[in-house]
Amino acid sequence: FLSGEWEIQHMTHPLPATATTVALALKLGLAPLHFWLPEVLQGLTLTTGLILSTWQKLAPFAMILQTPSANSNLMIMLGLLSTLVGGWGGLNQTQLRKILAYSSIAHLGWMILILQFNTHLTTLAFLTYFVMTFSAFMLLKINNTTNMQSLSTAWAKIPALTTLAPLIMLSLGGLPPLT
Repeated sequence: FLSGEWEIQHMTHPLPATATTVALALKLGLAPLHFWLPEVLQGLTLTTGLILSTWQKLAPFAMILQTPSANSNLMIMLGLLSTLVGGWGGLNQTQLRKILAYSSIAHLGWMILILQFNTHLTTLAFLTYFVMTFSAFMLLKINNTTNMQSLSTAWAKIPALTTLAPLIMLSLGGLPPLT
């Protein structure tokens, strides 16, 4: 309404550009608009949580890729806050879905930071996140586990798959050379 444009690439006025960025950050679950994500993901089934953590991030992320980089300070602030909140929030969790939610917040923070410098690298980071999150949710779904205690007792059921669990979780944490 302010700029007279309806295309996302041609937003020149700072108010619609900022409002669009904040709305997309809320949809993605970026900090400081992240408070809904851990609680909602905790209440969902593993399959629905997988969809929320991966597929539902594609559209807002594609829109953020198309927005002009006039909001670089806002994007850097959102990215830094998300990496800090995602890292600190997941430290003292025992529920695996909450750990994956905070991992999602941190990964998206890194992607938003990378976006300011290289969009191709951001796309590669998003695809890597997609594959790692898919493997983590499938591991939990196959083992039928939702917390750390049940994951540690899953050794007797499927030993080979339970052996991969620490490797998948450490790769989600960004521990080299696993990623």
